[in-house]
Amino acid sequence: MTAERLRRLIAACLLACAAPCALAVECIVPAKPGGGMDAACKMLRRALKEEGVHETVKLSYLPGGIGAVAWSSVVSQRRGGPDTLVTFSGGSLLNLAQGKYGKAAVGDVRWVAGVGIDYGMVAVRADAPWRNLRELLQAIRKDPARTTVGLSGTVGSQDWLKIAMLAGRAGIEPRQFRFVALEGGGDSFAALQAGHVQVISGDASEAAHFIAEGRVRILAVLSEQRLPGLLQAVPTAREQGYDVVWPIIRGFYMSPHAPEADYRRWVDVFDKAMADPAFDRQRSASGLYPFAMTGKALTEYIAQTVARYRKQSEELGLVR
Repeated sequence: MTAERLRRLIAACLLACAAPCALAVECIVPAKPGGGMDAACKMLRRALKEEGVHETVKLSYLPGGIGAVAWSSVVSQRRGGPDTLVTFSGGSLLNLAQGKYGKAAVGDVRWVAGVGIDYGMVAVRADAPWRNLRELLQAIRKDPARTTVGLSGTVGSQDWLKIAMLAGRAGIEPRQFRFVALEGGGDSFAALQAGHVQVISGDASEAAHFIAEGRVRILAVLSEQRLPGLLQAVPTAREQGYDVVWPIIRGFYMSPHAPEADYRRWVDVFDKAMADPAFDRQRSASGLYPFAMTGKALTEYIAQTVARYRKQSEELGLVR
């Protein structure tokens, strides 16, 4: 994207509000720093920085309830305005489907854009004894209490379901493995490095820079095929005999109280940005894979996804 084209894009974005508003764009991260949601907001900020306005996007961290606190804040109008975006993931949609956001419904917020797809992964420290997924699962099956898995959320969360599905296919009762509930991917990797857990169930995008530094070993990615880039040498779970695939959408929503004109403005911003090859490069640099959907189409996609998650969760007895 040329400097002039991006300048026109940002100008179009900001025309709908007064000058003071133009410097108050906020991206809420519903987790602690360091995870995939943090990376999504930083990706947005990098894209806007190319215009030369270095403080265009302010990141605000609002952890709690794996997204529940941020959701409640914008729905209740405690937070969120015409230039506030909240990042979400597939885990947010799963929690919504399971009733972990209370009586919340898909229509309670304005779904702006889905900007990329991530995938689940299982990782250990670089000095761990397990060289592949089979060795890890065999160790857990032999002595479930000896290996602790770090993950975001508790029983029924996205990260819990990933490892539970793998365990089930290895002949392990899913509720037997030992885990520690943490708040976001940043906490999970910190716990792994500190030795508080021996394994983490998380997202591929979160692991990319850790593997580049040689600090972790990713045993499997939960994608249909091997992922390009830094993780191209990591086998899928399917390759290793465990048929588990877990895609994770990442994107942004707004407060339901934001004016329709501002919602349409942001949809237009993302439509134009994601049509440019420069956005592909930003997405790739953030460890995400191609996915682009906005506005009404995204809202329908979210509704279908939440309905599917709810059905799956009901079958497992996980819906509140």
